[in-house]
Amino acid sequence: MTAYVALLRAVNVSGTGKLPMADLKRMGEECGFANVRTFIASGNLLFTSDLGEQQVQTRIAAKVADFFGRAIPVFVRSASEMADLAAQNPFTDDKGSRVMAHVIDATPTQAMLDDARNVAGERMALGPRAIYVSYGEGIGSTKLKLPAVAAGTARNMNSVAKIAALLDAMP
Repeated sequence: MTAYVALLRAVNVSGTGKLPMADLKRMGEECGFANVRTFIASGNLLFTSDLGEQQVQTRIAAKVADFFGRAIPVFVRSASEMADLAAQNPFTDDKGSRVMAHVIDATPTQAMLDDARNVAGERMALGPRAIYVSYGEGIGSTKLKLPAVAAGTARNMNSVAKIAALLDAMP
């Protein structure tokens, strides 16, 4: 069994799709996953499964699309990948709440960082299927445009570390 997290994009934030965590948990159980639980109300489903990442992603994405009546991006990471994402944070000198891991499907490249616009003090770095951004004064006032992460989802490093710890503790 592999411990996974499914990270849903734009769920329960700033007027986007509302998804009660009890419903998300039920969806995971209906997919046949074991040890299903959620973490905070921003679309984080933790579970174990014998299936591979792509099969897991396909199953949960279908359930979420049925719920919303449209596709919602779902990003799946194993426990070891989340541990790596937490461990490789290059911005440990900033508050975890101000550093975001923008999770994407592609392997990030320097060209993705070079495409950033309106950089005003934010720091960026490549990560494992993610781009880290340290927002310094906070994400609320940033004008940063980073096209590579537009279709991804983001979690702050406090959440990444907590998810990694929860996955590590799963049977």
